[in-house]
Amino acid sequence: MAGLYLSELRLSHFRSHRSARLDLDARPVAIHGRNGAGKTNLIEAVSLFSPGRGMRRAAAQDLARRPEALGWKITGMLRAADRQHEVEIFSEAGGARQVRIDGKSAAQLALGRLARVLWLIPAMDRLWIEGAEGRRRFLDRMTMSFLPGHADASLVYEKAMRERNRLLKDQVRDGHWYIALERQMAEAGAEIHANRKTALQRIMDAQMQAETAFPTAELDLTQTEGEMPETEGDLRAALAESRFRDLVAGRSLVGPHRADLYGSYAAKGVPATECSTGEQKALLVSLILANARALARDFGAPPILLLDEVAAHLDAGRRAALYDEICGLGAQAWMTGTGPELFAELGARAQHVHVTESDGLSSVEARVP
Repeated sequence: MAGLYLSELRLSHFRSHRSARLDLDARPVAIHGRNGAGKTNLIEAVSLFSPGRGMRRAAAQDLARRPEALGWKITGMLRAADRQHEVEIFSEAGGARQVRIDGKSAAQLALGRLARVLWLIPAMDRLWIEGAEGRRRFLDRMTMSFLPGHADASLVYEKAMRERNRLLKDQVRDGHWYIALERQMAEAGAEIHANRKTALQRIMDAQMQAETAFPTAELDLTQTEGEMPETEGDLRAALAESRFRDLVAGRSLVGPHRADLYGSYAAKGVPATECSTGEQKALLVSLILANARALARDFGAPPILLLDEVAAHLDAGRRAALYDEICGLGAQAWMTGTGPELFAELGARAQHVHVTESDGLSSVEARVP
């Protein structure tokens, strides 16, 4: 694959942008403007070129510009595998998000087979010190970047678990009602667990194989309680054995939905939860870069990277190192910051976009040196 990047991005009534158009090449995209101008809205639009609800996990109806629009549309020309695809993502009258690829309707999961998109946003800065749910989501995004089918397994597992939990809440004790659901959970759950372990190994290998200015993170897959059965058969048996305990709790207490991601600063041997704020941020940057390097090797091209306000949280030395790594990868990284000085080290290696807001309207001006 020669490269993966958006050569054109058009927005209509999306968030703060009534209308916007960017014509781009494969270089990084440095976006600057004052707070509230709509910088993050631009990269949120790009995040929707991947499966799921995007980097803010917003519902489709919440993405429309208010008050004049009930719907919104994003159109992108995506260069992938020496081919160009027109991708349209839209919602009409507050309905569900829809996708068209080259003029044909497609499932959202199809986007994961066409492109890879990774992001790091300020909301993730507390990843190591908040609940396990956010770390599972972070891990699953990494896993889907390697194995798009992970999304299908997750949907199957979650649907079966919801139905099993409904039985548990209704205090249904007849085991025959559980057998089929537990079989589905065991099959999908074992696949989810194996996929996560594969992704973690690829990330750790990518960290060890590269010299970088960012710290290496030791990673491990743990459970919030007990142990995760390793095989489909063991998980099915564990679910059956746990029914009485689950009936008391009113929910399923065994399975990959109880997983947690443990991280530590390898060189210091310090858990990520005990690291400074700056060290925690550096560990996250390291993981995103490792993910990108592994994908560049496995997928044939680096992913599109979305780095919201990342420059403001790095000193000048690490900021320059980050830009060097991105350019070395050949990734189209979309980065936001309040001022152009934050991207001075990039110079002509990037294309620069200025976002302004006047009278409630956002304006996007691209400068491609």
